[in-house]
Amino acid sequence: MNKTYVAENEREVTVNMGPQHPSTHGVLRFVVKLDGEKIIESDPDVGYLHRGFEKFAENMTYQQFMPFTDRLDYLASMNNNFAYAMAVEKLLGISKDIPKRAEYIRVIMAELGRIASHLVWLATHALDIGAMTVFLYCFREREYIIDMYEMACGNRLTYNYIRIGGVARDLPDGFMEKLKEFVKLFPSKVKEYHTLLSKNRIWLKRTKGIGYISKEDAINWGIAGPCTRGSSIDWDLRRDMPYSVYPELDFEIPVYHNCDVYDRYLVRMDEMIQSNRILEQCIEKIPDGPVMMKDSAYVWDPKEDIMKKNYALMKHFVKVVQGIKAPVGETYFGAENPKGELGFYIYSNGEGIPYRMKIRSPSFINLSAMPVMLKGHYVADIISVIGSLDFVFGECDR
Repeated sequence: MNKTYVAENEREVTVNMGPQHPSTHGVLRFVVKLDGEKIIESDPDVGYLHRGFEKFAENMTYQQFMPFTDRLDYLASMNNNFAYAMAVEKLLGISKDIPKRAEYIRVIMAELGRIASHLVWLATHALDIGAMTVFLYCFREREYIIDMYEMACGNRLTYNYIRIGGVARDLPDGFMEKLKEFVKLFPSKVKEYHTLLSKNRIWLKRTKGIGYISKEDAINWGIAGPCTRGSSIDWDLRRDMPYSVYPELDFEIPVYHNCDVYDRYLVRMDEMIQSNRILEQCIEKIPDGPVMMKDSAYVWDPKEDIMKKNYALMKHFVKVVQGIKAPVGETYFGAENPKGELGFYIYSNGEGIPYRMKIRSPSFINLSAMPVMLKGHYVADIISVIGSLDFVFGECDR
């Protein structure tokens, strides 16, 4: 039950919102000081999920931690796999040895993940404000992507397909045909979402001018991703700190300047179209070739060899038990995930497990700026601002 505390000034009350409130996703508590319904101060209280993934990472090999990255932002598991694999590859010094086909497959999976994540954001954001139809439409399109993920790796939520050194296996038969079908279909579906929302009077009332955060405040709070690009900051790691094969692809970075919930909505809508554009180019440019690097010091031998050759089995046993012997040193790699910059800081002391790991989760960083966005607004606006930040507590309470 929410408790209410009455201040000395009888107009001011402090209330708990969440963690049981549906729009706070079950694990976010807001302590809000109100003057009537107007917000004077707000304080987000996190930590209800009790995960401790960073400490898990320090007690297992680099390969063993890969499935845990699926559970960070579990709506963009492929993107998490991608970022972590590139961080470890940077530490090992093998980033340039990844086969080109594997890099294109990784980008395909990451951009499909960006679209799928934005679809869940739009569905739940609209539903929290009262738009039911958009929720159903978005999940309809997301099923196309989930079907493709299931074809590639067998899973429909916590996908584990990208590996250190490449990807687990080549794309299955029929995958590219389904991808071509999706990229042809998807732009017309985004137009449907715009028709339902972009000029809807209720949507405009609940989003325009709400959750304002200036360009300067956005930089000072360190928020990233669509939230920054909705505050007039032209910054995207895929272009400004390029990685993988993104430099070979042509895409635009949508930037809007009103710094409110509505502009953050427009950024993500445009990003879905740009991701679709990236996918079209990947279909045209993806080369033939291997999907895993050959250096057996860093990757496992082919399963056929492990099952048939005694020495390959022995090497595999040692690598599984002891892990990759990473060089002594530290590294940081940040990738442009759907919610912002997901970064992995790894400190190695030369053993098969990281001595320290720190995860920079965009959900946690973006959430920290909410008090700035909410001040002076009303209680109902909390729901709109929460939706515009698109955070997932799997990575926030990492």
